[in-house]
Amino acid sequence: MAAFLGVERSLTGRRWIGPDTALERRAEGLAQAASLPLAVARVLAERAVEPDGAALYLNPRLRDLLPDPLSLRDMALAAERLVAAVTRSERIAIFADYDVDGGASAALLIDWLRLQGKAATLYVPDRIDEGYGPNPTAIAALAADHDLIVCVDCGTLSHEALAAAAGKADVVVLDHHLGGETLPPALAVVNPNRQDEDGTLGHLCAAGVVFLTLVQAGRVLREQGLPEPPLLPMLDLVALATVADVAPLVGVNRAFVRTGLQVMADRRRPGLVALSDVARLDGPPSAFHLGFLLGPRINAGGRVGRADLGALCLAATEAVEAGRLAAELDGLNRDRRGIEAAVRLEAIAQAEARGQAGLAWAAGPGWHPGVVGIVAARLKEATGLPSVVIGVEGGIGKGSARSVPGVDLGHAIHRLADEGWLLKGGGHAMAAGLTVEESRIEPAMARLAELLAPQLQTRQGSADLRLSGLIEGAAATPELMRQIEDAGPFGQAAPAPRFAFADHLIDSAGQMGDGHLRLQFRAPGGPAMEAVGWNAMAGPLGPELVGARGRRFHLAGKLELSTWNGRARVRLRLDDAAPA
Repeated sequence: MAAFLGVERSLTGRRWIGPDTALERRAEGLAQAASLPLAVARVLAERAVEPDGAALYLNPRLRDLLPDPLSLRDMALAAERLVAAVTRSERIAIFADYDVDGGASAALLIDWLRLQGKAATLYVPDRIDEGYGPNPTAIAALAADHDLIVCVDCGTLSHEALAAAAGKADVVVLDHHLGGETLPPALAVVNPNRQDEDGTLGHLCAAGVVFLTLVQAGRVLREQGLPEPPLLPMLDLVALATVADVAPLVGVNRAFVRTGLQVMADRRRPGLVALSDVARLDGPPSAFHLGFLLGPRINAGGRVGRADLGALCLAATEAVEAGRLAAELDGLNRDRRGIEAAVRLEAIAQAEARGQAGLAWAAGPGWHPGVVGIVAARLKEATGLPSVVIGVEGGIGKGSARSVPGVDLGHAIHRLADEGWLLKGGGHAMAAGLTVEESRIEPAMARLAELLAPQLQTRQGSADLRLSGLIEGAAATPELMRQIEDAGPFGQAAPAPRFAFADHLIDSAGQMGDGHLRLQFRAPGGPAMEAVGWNAMAGPLGPELVGARGRRFHLAGKLELSTWNGRARVRLRLDDAAPA
């Protein structure tokens, strides 16, 4: 296929690929049959949506897409036990992971219990002192004082830890991480990624699993003639977790996020209102805001502060308390950025010097465990490869891994642990964690590269920049943008369409904030349009365009609505450029 607009090598070193003839024909047919703008029809054509399914795709309804909770193993048992604990006023503990998915899952349960006049003990392990997931000491202490322990976003591989509750408290696990050959000693393990599940719901995050459990618990309450807490207002938490945990935005996840964003726009949850305000979120919330403004702040407590701050903020009921917690999380997020920046520079330099094919990895002494996951994500973005970043302390390395689309990193990490290269490891397709002896880091990473190689070989052309087509600046109106957003939400497994603006003139360009790029561009004789290149000054894109005033470029990126003083306008989130 010929390079789109003739761009064989862009400023970022990529070849541009546009829609093929067959896709363009399908898009044109969709546009005509469903009375859609061609830009919207192209998105639907990329998703293989047929004309008769266009209306439902553009308006995903939860009632149409919500799966039967009982399709998951152990669901009936888990829901019945949860209801029994409520009706018998038993003592309930929630053991949650320290990330956004764990915090949102915990807040869901706390909300649901609170609406029935019940409370729960929240326990979130310290990332540094306790590490990920349940540990025997914590579980034994909770079991001594509680009748039921609910583990959310963790627990599927915690055999030894959950055994500490035996004879004292029942344990229910609501998780989505890959399971092993055997299940832990729990009353119920609800997890779409258990080995004996068919994987149909494997795209759910933990909060999605918790929500389905509450749907089934509502059925049980109804059968017993008891009132059901309303669940729709809780979908803001499910949307947040789904996006922040990089869950694929397919199937019911699309409806979770679409509906959850509508709920969030009502600004009724004090914690999310406070977080939105400290993040200076302008205009209606979007999936981008969840993933890049709110998620990092919620995560900051577990990364460099107190592990339970995120869950407490999300579950807060008073505006003053929510504001205090949000401000603390915002401050921790600033601290996290400083720590991250130092580790990121060293990790990228190390990975580039190593130059290992198929895997980017780095390890260093004293690297803060709370930032290795973010740095792994940055390393992945810089290299386009699955990436692992490991902090070493006392002869033990604790690391995080991030993958690229089409490569199941979690499965490879599991196998690495099964083969004895790791002390422990687990996760899901796009993200995983591991613990490894310092002396075995290098051979373990070499073996991981071997395991990933077959998947990477099938990912041909991954370095190409794929475009949905051309668009003129004058056509990029707020109304078109709203119609494009109807084809969303966009995220993992459902990327936002990327359009090219051909042969546009750069009016102005300059650095903005901490390494970002802002520029104004226009078609000859057309209206000016704004573009923002996030972190563009760290690569070749920003420095090249800063000096490009008066020159003509092809520009490529994603459209977004920006609101200022109540006025909506479209701007380009710049991904790449090439001289025209």
